[in-house]
Amino acid sequence: MIGTGGGLMSFAISVTLGSAVSMSDHSKFLPEKLPPRVGLLGGGTIGGGWAARFILNGVDVQLYDPAPRAADRVRATLVSARRLYRQLTQVPLPVEGVLTVVESIAEAVADVDLVQESAPERQELKQQLLAAASRATAPDTLVCSSTSGFRPSLLQASMDHPERLLVAHPFDPVYLLPLVELCAGECAAPEAMARAVDIYRAVGMHPLVLRKEVDGFIANRLQQAMWREALWLVHDDVASLQEIDDAVRYSFGLRRAVIGAFRMGGGGAAGMRRFMEQWGPQLKWPLTKFTNVPELTEAFLDRLAEQSDEQAKLDNLTTSELETKRDDCLVAVLAGLRLQHYGAGETVALWERALLDRARNSRC
Repeated sequence: MIGTGGGLMSFAISVTLGSAVSMSDHSKFLPEKLPPRVGLLGGGTIGGGWAARFILNGVDVQLYDPAPRAADRVRATLVSARRLYRQLTQVPLPVEGVLTVVESIAEAVADVDLVQESAPERQELKQQLLAAASRATAPDTLVCSSTSGFRPSLLQASMDHPERLLVAHPFDPVYLLPLVELCAGECAAPEAMARAVDIYRAVGMHPLVLRKEVDGFIANRLQQAMWREALWLVHDDVASLQEIDDAVRYSFGLRRAVIGAFRMGGGGAAGMRRFMEQWGPQLKWPLTKFTNVPELTEAFLDRLAEQSDEQAKLDNLTTSELETKRDDCLVAVLAGLRLQHYGAGETVALWERALLDRARNSRC
Protein backbone atom coordinates (compact mmCIF):
# COMPACT_ATOMS: atom_id res chain seq x y z
CA MET A 1 0.00 0.00 0.00
CA ILE A 2 1.03 3.61 -0.40
CA GLY A 3 1.80 5.24 2.93
CA THR A 4 0.44 8.61 3.95
CA GLY A 5 3.81 10.17 3.21
CA GLY A 6 3.68 8.95 -0.39
CA GLY A 7 6.39 6.35 0.22
CA LEU A 8 6.17 2.75 -0.92
CA MET A 9 5.19 0.34 1.83
CA SER A 10 7.19 -2.76 0.94
CA PHE A 11 8.27 -5.94 2.62
CA ALA A 12 10.14 -5.93 5.95
CA ILE A 13 10.40 -2.18 6.31
CA SER A 14 10.76 -2.41 10.06
CA VAL A 15 14.56 -2.29 9.78
CA THR A 16 16.02 0.04 12.40
CA LEU A 17 19.48 1.43 11.84
CA GLY A 18 21.93 1.58 14.69
CA SER A 19 24.16 4.52 15.50
CA ALA A 20 25.06 6.80 12.64
CA VAL A 21 28.05 5.84 10.52
CA SER A 22 30.67 8.52 9.99
CA MET A 23 31.23 9.72 6.44
CA SER A 24 34.83 8.52 6.55
CA ASP A 25 33.73 4.97 7.45
CA HIS A 26 30.60 4.55 5.36
CA SER A 27 32.37 3.11 2.32
CA LYS A 28 33.21 -0.12 4.14
CA PHE A 29 29.50 -0.94 4.20
CA LEU A 30 29.07 -0.53 0.45
CA PRO A 31 28.24 -3.68 -1.51
CA GLU A 32 31.29 -5.22 -3.14
CA LYS A 33 30.18 -4.24 -6.65
CA LEU A 34 29.39 -0.62 -5.75
CA PRO A 35 32.36 1.73 -6.16
CA PRO A 36 33.23 3.86 -3.10
CA ARG A 37 33.67 6.92 -5.33
CA VAL A 38 33.06 7.97 -8.93
CA GLY A 39 34.33 10.85 -11.03
CA LEU A 40 31.77 12.88 -12.95
CA LEU A 41 32.71 15.06 -15.91
CA GLY A 42 29.83 17.46 -16.42
CA GLY A 43 27.19 18.67 -13.98
CA GLY A 44 24.30 19.62 -16.24
CA THR A 45 20.91 17.94 -16.30
CA ILE A 46 22.35 14.47 -16.90
CA GLY A 47 25.52 14.87 -14.84
CA GLY A 48 23.54 16.32 -11.94
CA GLY A 49 21.13 13.40 -12.17
CA TRP A 50 24.03 10.94 -12.00
CA ALA A 51 25.44 12.80 -8.99
CA ALA A 52 22.10 12.50 -7.16
CA ARG A 53 21.70 8.80 -7.95
CA PHE A 54 25.22 7.90 -6.83
CA ILE A 55 25.22 10.09 -3.70
CA LEU A 56 21.84 8.86 -2.50
CA ASN A 57 23.14 5.30 -2.91
CA GLY A 58 26.10 6.06 -0.64
CA VAL A 59 28.77 6.68 -3.29
CA ASP A 60 31.14 9.65 -3.04
CA VAL A 61 31.19 11.90 -6.11
CA GLN A 62 34.07 13.99 -7.44
CA LEU A 63 32.57 16.51 -9.87
CA TYR A 64 34.28 18.60 -12.53
CA ASP A 65 32.32 21.18 -14.49
CA PRO A 66 33.81 24.58 -15.36
CA ALA A 67 30.41 26.15 -16.09
CA PRO A 68 29.33 28.94 -13.70
CA ARG A 69 27.07 27.76 -10.87
CA ALA A 70 27.25 24.14 -12.03
CA ALA A 71 27.82 22.97 -8.46
CA ASP A 72 24.78 24.93 -7.24
CA ARG A 73 22.60 23.26 -9.86
CA VAL A 74 23.87 19.82 -8.87
CA ARG A 75 23.14 20.52 -5.20
CA ALA A 76 19.62 21.67 -6.12
CA THR A 77 19.11 18.44 -8.09
CA LEU A 78 20.27 16.47 -5.06
CA VAL A 79 17.71 18.21 -2.84
CA SER A 80 14.91 17.34 -5.26
CA ALA A 81 16.06 13.75 -5.67
CA ARG A 82 16.34 13.26 -1.91
CA ARG A 83 12.71 14.35 -1.48
CA LEU A 84 11.57 11.98 -4.23
CA TYR A 85 13.46 8.97 -2.86
CA ARG A 86 11.70 9.48 0.46
CA GLN A 87 8.40 9.32 -1.43
CA LEU A 88 9.42 6.33 -3.52
CA THR A 89 10.53 4.03 -0.70
CA GLN A 90 10.36 3.67 3.05
CA VAL A 91 13.31 1.31 3.06
CA PRO A 92 16.17 3.04 4.92
CA LEU A 93 18.50 4.81 2.52
CA PRO A 94 22.24 4.43 3.09
CA VAL A 95 24.46 7.13 4.52
CA GLU A 96 24.82 9.59 1.66
CA GLY A 97 28.00 9.88 -0.32
CA VAL A 98 29.97 13.13 -0.28
CA LEU A 99 29.92 15.62 -3.16
CA THR A 100 33.34 17.16 -3.81
CA VAL A 101 33.61 19.84 -6.49
CA VAL A 102 37.06 19.94 -8.08
CA GLU A 103 38.91 22.23 -10.46
CA SER A 104 40.33 19.78 -13.00
CA ILE A 105 39.68 16.56 -14.84
CA ALA A 106 42.64 14.94 -13.12
CA GLU A 107 41.19 15.72 -9.68
CA ALA A 108 37.77 14.41 -10.69
CA VAL A 109 39.08 11.04 -11.80
CA ALA A 110 41.73 10.52 -9.12
CA ASP A 111 41.35 7.20 -7.28
CA VAL A 112 37.91 6.39 -8.70
CA ASP A 113 36.60 3.09 -10.04
CA LEU A 114 34.24 4.70 -12.56
CA VAL A 115 34.39 7.86 -14.65
CA GLN A 116 31.03 9.05 -16.02
CA GLU A 117 31.24 11.71 -18.75
CA SER A 118 28.11 13.82 -19.31
CA ALA A 119 29.32 16.79 -21.34
CA PRO A 120 27.21 18.50 -24.05
CA GLU A 121 26.55 16.36 -27.13
CA ARG A 122 29.57 17.46 -29.19
CA GLN A 123 31.80 14.70 -30.46
CA GLU A 124 35.09 16.58 -30.33
CA LEU A 125 34.46 17.83 -26.79
CA LYS A 126 33.59 14.36 -25.55
CA GLN A 127 36.65 12.86 -27.24
CA GLN A 128 38.90 15.44 -25.57
CA LEU A 129 37.41 14.87 -22.11
CA LEU A 130 37.55 11.10 -22.40
CA ALA A 131 41.12 11.18 -23.67
CA ALA A 132 42.20 13.44 -20.80
CA ALA A 133 40.43 11.21 -18.28
CA SER A 134 42.07 8.10 -19.71
CA ARG A 135 45.54 9.61 -19.25
CA ALA A 136 44.83 10.50 -15.62
CA THR A 137 43.39 7.16 -14.48
CA ALA A 138 44.69 3.68 -13.90
CA PRO A 139 44.47 1.44 -17.00
CA ASP A 140 41.67 -0.64 -15.47
CA THR A 141 39.42 2.29 -14.47
CA LEU A 142 36.04 1.98 -16.14
CA VAL A 143 35.20 5.01 -18.30
CA CYS A 144 31.63 5.57 -19.49
CA SER A 145 29.97 8.22 -21.61
CA SER A 146 26.37 9.37 -21.22
CA THR A 147 26.15 10.23 -24.91
CA SER A 148 22.69 9.91 -26.38
CA GLY A 149 23.85 9.01 -29.87
CA PHE A 150 27.60 8.72 -30.55
CA ARG A 151 29.04 5.26 -31.05
CA PRO A 152 31.70 4.32 -28.49
CA SER A 153 34.18 3.50 -31.27
CA LEU A 154 34.08 7.18 -32.25
CA LEU A 155 34.52 8.41 -28.69
CA GLN A 156 37.45 6.15 -27.81
CA ALA A 157 39.58 7.31 -30.76
CA SER A 158 42.15 9.28 -28.70
CA MET A 159 41.98 7.36 -25.42
CA ASP A 160 44.69 5.44 -23.65
CA HIS A 161 43.45 1.89 -23.06
CA PRO A 162 40.25 2.43 -25.08
CA GLU A 163 39.10 -1.09 -24.25
CA ARG A 164 37.65 0.16 -20.93
CA LEU A 165 35.27 2.69 -22.57
CA LEU A 166 31.55 2.02 -22.77
CA VAL A 167 28.50 4.12 -23.53
CA ALA A 168 26.20 4.21 -20.50
CA HIS A 169 23.24 6.19 -21.78
CA PRO A 170 20.68 7.18 -19.09
CA PHE A 171 17.37 9.01 -19.28
CA ASP A 172 16.27 12.25 -17.67
CA PRO A 173 15.67 12.37 -14.75
CA VAL A 174 18.57 10.01 -14.14
CA TYR A 175 17.82 9.73 -10.42
CA LEU A 176 14.35 8.25 -11.17
CA LEU A 177 14.28 6.54 -14.57
CA PRO A 178 16.03 3.18 -14.19
CA LEU A 179 17.11 2.37 -17.75
CA VAL A 180 20.75 2.70 -18.75
CA GLU A 181 21.71 1.52 -22.23
CA LEU A 182 25.18 -0.06 -22.31
CA CYS A 183 26.98 -0.15 -25.64
CA ALA A 184 30.49 -1.47 -26.24
CA GLY A 185 32.89 -0.33 -28.94
CA GLU A 186 35.05 -2.32 -31.32
CA CYS A 187 37.83 -3.04 -28.85
CA ALA A 188 35.90 -3.14 -25.57
CA ALA A 189 37.02 -5.69 -23.01
CA PRO A 190 34.27 -8.17 -22.01
CA GLU A 191 35.05 -7.63 -18.33
CA ALA A 192 34.34 -3.90 -18.71
CA MET A 193 30.73 -4.63 -19.64
CA ALA A 194 30.32 -7.08 -16.78
CA ARG A 195 31.63 -4.50 -14.29
CA ALA A 196 29.34 -1.80 -15.69
CA VAL A 197 26.27 -4.03 -15.37
CA ASP A 198 27.12 -4.72 -11.73
CA ILE A 199 27.73 -1.06 -10.86
CA TYR A 200 24.60 0.36 -12.45
CA ARG A 201 22.42 -2.42 -11.08
CA ALA A 202 23.83 -1.71 -7.61
CA VAL A 203 22.50 1.87 -7.76
CA GLY A 204 19.00 0.73 -8.69
CA MET A 205 19.16 0.80 -12.48
CA HIS A 206 18.13 -1.59 -15.23
CA PRO A 207 21.17 -2.12 -17.51
CA LEU A 208 20.23 -2.93 -21.10
CA VAL A 209 23.22 -4.33 -23.00
CA LEU A 210 23.08 -3.66 -26.74
CA ARG A 211 23.86 -6.58 -29.01
CA LYS A 212 25.85 -4.40 -31.41
CA GLU A 213 27.13 -0.87 -31.84
CA VAL A 214 24.53 1.39 -33.43
CA ASP A 215 23.88 5.13 -33.70
CA GLY A 216 21.28 6.36 -31.21
CA PHE A 217 21.11 2.97 -29.44
CA ILE A 218 17.54 1.66 -28.88
CA ALA A 219 15.27 3.99 -26.90
CA ASN A 220 16.30 7.21 -28.66
CA ARG A 221 15.72 5.68 -32.06
CA LEU A 222 12.19 4.82 -30.97
CA GLN A 223 11.67 8.26 -29.43
CA GLN A 224 12.99 10.05 -32.49
CA ALA A 225 10.63 8.16 -34.82
CA MET A 226 7.64 9.33 -32.80
CA TRP A 227 8.97 12.87 -32.42
CA ARG A 228 9.54 13.14 -36.17
CA GLU A 229 5.97 12.10 -36.84
CA ALA A 230 4.71 14.54 -34.18
CA LEU A 231 6.53 17.40 -35.92
CA TRP A 232 4.87 16.49 -39.22
CA LEU A 233 1.43 16.53 -37.59
CA VAL A 234 2.07 20.07 -36.39
CA HIS A 235 3.73 21.12 -39.63
CA ASP A 236 0.76 19.91 -41.70
CA ASP A 237 -1.67 21.58 -39.29
CA VAL A 238 -3.25 18.22 -38.45
CA ALA A 239 -2.85 18.70 -34.69
CA SER A 240 -1.51 21.14 -32.13
CA LEU A 241 1.22 20.45 -29.60
CA GLN A 242 -1.40 20.11 -26.88
CA GLU A 243 -3.47 17.66 -28.90
CA ILE A 244 -0.44 15.51 -29.68
CA ASP A 245 0.66 15.49 -26.04
CA ASP A 246 -2.86 14.54 -24.97
CA ALA A 247 -2.94 11.73 -27.53
CA VAL A 248 0.21 10.29 -25.94
CA ARG A 249 -0.57 10.94 -22.26
CA TYR A 250 -4.12 9.59 -22.32
CA SER A 251 -3.53 6.44 -24.39
CA PHE A 252 -0.47 4.45 -25.36
CA GLY A 253 1.85 6.48 -23.12
CA LEU A 254 0.19 4.86 -20.12
CA ARG A 255 0.13 1.44 -21.75
CA ARG A 256 3.79 1.44 -22.80
CA ALA A 257 4.99 1.72 -19.19
CA VAL A 258 3.49 -1.70 -18.56
CA ILE A 259 3.73 -3.76 -21.75
CA GLY A 260 6.31 -1.98 -23.90
CA ALA A 261 6.05 -2.25 -27.69
CA PHE A 262 5.70 -5.98 -28.39
CA ARG A 263 3.25 -7.44 -25.86
CA MET A 264 0.15 -6.01 -27.46
CA GLY A 265 -1.21 -9.34 -28.62
CA GLY A 266 -1.15 -11.01 -25.23
CA GLY A 267 2.34 -12.46 -25.49
CA GLY A 268 3.69 -15.70 -26.85
CA ALA A 269 4.11 -16.93 -30.41
CA ALA A 270 0.39 -17.30 -31.04
CA GLY A 271 -0.37 -13.82 -29.71
CA MET A 272 2.35 -12.21 -31.80
CA ARG A 273 1.27 -13.99 -34.98
CA ARG A 274 -2.34 -13.02 -34.40
CA PHE A 275 -1.38 -9.40 -33.72
CA MET A 276 0.84 -9.12 -36.80
CA GLU A 277 -1.74 -10.78 -39.03
CA GLN A 278 -4.31 -8.24 -37.87
CA TRP A 279 -2.23 -5.08 -37.83
CA GLY A 280 0.93 -5.85 -39.82
CA PRO A 281 -0.53 -5.06 -43.27
CA GLN A 282 -1.27 -1.51 -42.10
CA LEU A 283 2.47 -0.89 -41.77
CA LYS A 284 2.55 -0.66 -45.57
CA TRP A 285 -0.17 1.97 -45.67
CA PRO A 286 1.09 5.52 -46.36
CA LEU A 287 0.02 6.74 -42.92
CA THR A 288 3.26 8.34 -41.78
CA LYS A 289 6.17 10.38 -43.04
CA PHE A 290 8.63 8.19 -41.22
CA THR A 291 11.80 8.89 -43.19
CA ASN A 292 11.35 12.60 -43.83
CA VAL A 293 11.78 15.53 -41.46
CA PRO A 294 9.88 18.80 -41.93
CA GLU A 295 12.08 21.75 -42.80
CA LEU A 296 12.62 23.87 -39.71
CA THR A 297 11.72 27.18 -41.32
CA GLU A 298 11.24 30.33 -39.25
CA ALA A 299 7.50 30.13 -39.84
CA PHE A 300 7.36 26.55 -38.56
CA LEU A 301 9.54 27.37 -35.56
CA ASP A 302 7.26 30.33 -34.80
CA ARG A 303 4.25 28.01 -34.85
CA LEU A 304 5.93 25.58 -32.48
CA ALA A 305 6.92 28.40 -30.15
CA GLU A 306 3.44 29.94 -30.18
CA GLN A 307 1.73 26.65 -29.39
CA SER A 308 4.28 25.90 -26.69
CA ASP A 309 3.38 29.21 -25.06
CA GLU A 310 -0.29 28.25 -25.20
CA GLN A 311 0.52 24.96 -23.47
CA ALA A 312 2.48 26.75 -20.75
CA LYS A 313 -0.42 29.13 -20.09
CA LEU A 314 -2.84 26.23 -19.92
CA ASP A 315 -0.70 24.34 -17.38
CA ASN A 316 0.03 27.54 -15.45
CA LEU A 317 3.30 26.00 -14.23
CA THR A 318 6.80 27.44 -14.30
CA THR A 319 9.59 25.31 -15.75
CA SER A 320 10.68 24.36 -12.25
CA GLU A 321 7.12 23.54 -11.19
CA LEU A 322 6.62 21.41 -14.31
CA GLU A 323 9.78 19.42 -13.53
CA THR A 324 8.54 18.86 -9.98
CA LYS A 325 5.16 17.70 -11.28
CA ARG A 326 6.88 15.37 -13.75
CA ASP A 327 9.03 13.83 -11.02
CA ASP A 328 6.16 13.42 -8.55
CA CYS A 329 4.10 11.66 -11.22
CA LEU A 330 7.02 9.41 -12.16
CA VAL A 331 7.34 8.39 -8.51
CA ALA A 332 3.64 7.52 -8.50
CA VAL A 333 4.03 5.42 -11.66
CA LEU A 334 7.08 3.60 -10.28
CA ALA A 335 5.29 3.00 -6.98
CA GLY A 336 2.29 1.53 -8.80
CA LEU A 337 4.50 -0.75 -10.89
CA ARG A 338 6.40 -1.73 -7.73
CA LEU A 339 3.16 -2.92 -6.14
CA GLN A 340 2.65 -5.18 -9.16
CA HIS A 341 6.31 -6.34 -9.18
CA TYR A 342 6.38 -5.58 -12.91
CA GLY A 343 8.50 -3.66 -15.39
CA ALA A 344 10.42 -0.77 -13.88
CA GLY A 345 8.70 -1.54 -10.58
CA GLU A 346 10.63 -4.79 -10.30
CA THR A 347 13.85 -2.79 -10.62
CA VAL A 348 12.72 -0.63 -7.69
CA ALA A 349 11.96 -3.78 -5.67
CA LEU A 350 15.42 -5.22 -6.33
CA TRP A 351 17.00 -1.93 -5.29
CA GLU A 352 14.99 -1.94 -2.05
CA ARG A 353 16.13 -5.46 -1.22
CA ALA A 354 19.74 -4.39 -1.73
CA LEU A 355 19.22 -1.36 0.54
CA LEU A 356 17.80 -3.60 3.27
CA ASP A 357 20.80 -5.92 3.00
CA ARG A 358 23.13 -2.95 3.34
CA ALA A 359 21.22 -1.67 6.36
CA ARG A 360 21.52 -5.04 8.05
CA ASN A 361 25.23 -5.35 7.24
CA SER A 362 25.96 -1.86 8.58
CA ARG A 363 24.73 -2.98 12.01
CA CYS A 364 26.90 -6.12 12.11
